[in-house]
Amino acid sequence: MLWSKFLFAPVFGVALVTSCMAADGGESVASTKDCSFNSAPEEFLSSQSRIRNDISDRLQKLGAARFSAVSARNTVAAASVIRRNFIDEQIFGKMAQANADSAPLTTDEEFVRRATLDITGRIPTTFQVRDFVASPDPNKRNDLIGKLLYSPEFVDKWTLWFGDLVQNGANTLSTANFGRVIDGRNAYYNYIKKSIADSKSIRDIAWEAVGAGGNNFNPATGAANFALNAQAANGPAQDTYDMMLMKTATAFLGMAHYDCLACHSGRGHLDTLSLWGQRTSRMEAWRMSAFFSRMRLNRYGQQATQYTDPNYQSVDVQDAPSGQYDLNVTFGNRPPRCTNALPLDAKTNRCPTAVNAAANQVTPEYRGTLAKPKDGNWRAAFADNMTSDPMFARNFANRIWKQMFNMGLVEPVDGLDPDRLDPSNPPPAPWALQATHPELLEKLARAFVDSGYDLREFIRLIAESSAYQLSSRYDGDWKVEYVPLFARHYPRRLDGEEIHDAIAQATGVLGKYMVQASSNRYSPTDPLPNLPDPTIWAMQLPDTLEPRSNGGVANFMNNFIRGNRDTQARSQAGSILQQLSLMNDNFVNSRTRISASPVLADIAKLPTNDAIVNEIFLTFLSRKPSARELDRGLNFLSKSTTTAGRNTAVEDMAWVAINKVDFLFSY
Repeated sequence: MLWSKFLFAPVFGVALVTSCMAADGGESVASTKDCSFNSAPEEFLSSQSRIRNDISDRLQKLGAARFSAVSARNTVAAASVIRRNFIDEQIFGKMAQANADSAPLTTDEEFVRRATLDITGRIPTTFQVRDFVASPDPNKRNDLIGKLLYSPEFVDKWTLWFGDLVQNGANTLSTANFGRVIDGRNAYYNYIKKSIADSKSIRDIAWEAVGAGGNNFNPATGAANFALNAQAANGPAQDTYDMMLMKTATAFLGMAHYDCLACHSGRGHLDTLSLWGQRTSRMEAWRMSAFFSRMRLNRYGQQATQYTDPNYQSVDVQDAPSGQYDLNVTFGNRPPRCTNALPLDAKTNRCPTAVNAAANQVTPEYRGTLAKPKDGNWRAAFADNMTSDPMFARNFANRIWKQMFNMGLVEPVDGLDPDRLDPSNPPPAPWALQATHPELLEKLARAFVDSGYDLREFIRLIAESSAYQLSSRYDGDWKVEYVPLFARHYPRRLDGEEIHDAIAQATGVLGKYMVQASSNRYSPTDPLPNLPDPTIWAMQLPDTLEPRSNGGVANFMNNFIRGNRDTQARSQAGSILQQLSLMNDNFVNSRTRISASPVLADIAKLPTNDAIVNEIFLTFLSRKPSARELDRGLNFLSKSTTTAGRNTAVEDMAWVAINKVDFLFSY
């Protein structure tokens, strides 16, 4: 079934798929019996506890593997933790109210690895670890954060993050008639990367994604590529208008429930999931979609010119001077669109007759404010309203918080409920405020606005807080009920690209991947052109299906569920396949050979076994070994009496380091 609706349980729900379409897969009107939530509500409501249990399980597994041989770090009273900014006031204040102890601050070794991975997607070098740990400077953590925020690697990391958010890929989305292809993918990637590098505000990037026009191959109008996400296959123009609303509201407002509301009013479907959704009608959703009813996606070029026209297969994103969202449409990917969202006439199977022509036309009206366009550029009017909407700042505050803390203040991040977020206007019973820390989310949103929607400065605010710098180790009595308190740091399994780059950096065996420059060529026998320079780091690849030129490496990263920016989301879920990949994949084994790795060759030349063990741990795990790990390493190396045997032992220890649990995590 083409259309899926993402419905979310309150507070801690995990995204679950339900459908608003009729059970027979046809185009009849959806009813409550066709709603999968109503047929199996416990499947959705039980998701409230699943995310907490998942985090606790992850903590337990990492703790058993990483901290079992490390001396205890006692928990501390929440009131005793240094308050560095308003984040700490909120986090530790609520922790103290709950009579919950806090984990202590993390060690310097753990912090330099965590901050480097979370901000840049790379592991620190041995020099960076040693230098940071040895420094007596009391401001060294803040200084490190500042350096990382203005590093080239920061741009790579957050270009990848934003590319996931806006689904930038070369392949046609499953819902679309046509896609942006390689040329458009590259134009959008370069636009995003330059925007992040130049510190363009997130507000401006989002506005341009929604409001920009032009040819999607043109580097100067690369932002126009976002609109191609809206092209809906096998349906009327209204499907595209609804799709554009859904893609935009999900990415930039955190409000995926518009996908449900474009099919049916919320009452009877969202009653236990979203107070705002329960109160919102299908007509109101159509008024939002109507902002996009003048957008036109025009395919450029003719078959006869495919070898002569560099813009062949491109799309011109334009805006017509007139048009509106027309009703009385009974076909397409969503239920029939009849005047006033009435059902089909049971006898004629047609929409009821409208009282006049105007009743079958929906004009734009923005949610909450009821603002209407001031001129004929309706799409630009939506972009203006969207970036001024309080939900815009809340959405990005919550998304970036999750990226740094590995759990959002509201979960899932695209299930925000506008009527349950304002602590100064709490919802009526039995509803509760949605965020774990409602006042904190409002303060973060305000700080994001006050910074000028500056990504770097917002990340700095988070990373400098004591809350972010807590240890993931908790030697007190940990309870799953503590998860919403952020009483410790929650580990994050590295993305496939980060794992690739960590192994490449640690071994010194870098990749050289050719990335396609265009889908066009001068004749059917010519090879497809590549970009002039190979890509070395996976964090610099333009989409999650790369490197197309090396299927083995692409498959290795895909085993860690980096998603496809369409039907499969990026995920931290584990699997046996991931363990087997780290143990057996050629990507790992070919790089843990002294004959291939200059780093391991240098380590093998160190004068003492003690130095070798320490260097391997610093290189791969960004830390020194525990006493037990050191003892086992020395015992293992002592059995090698020849140069060849010593080299093999070094290779084996590098392989073991990659297969240690903490190699896979930012913790």
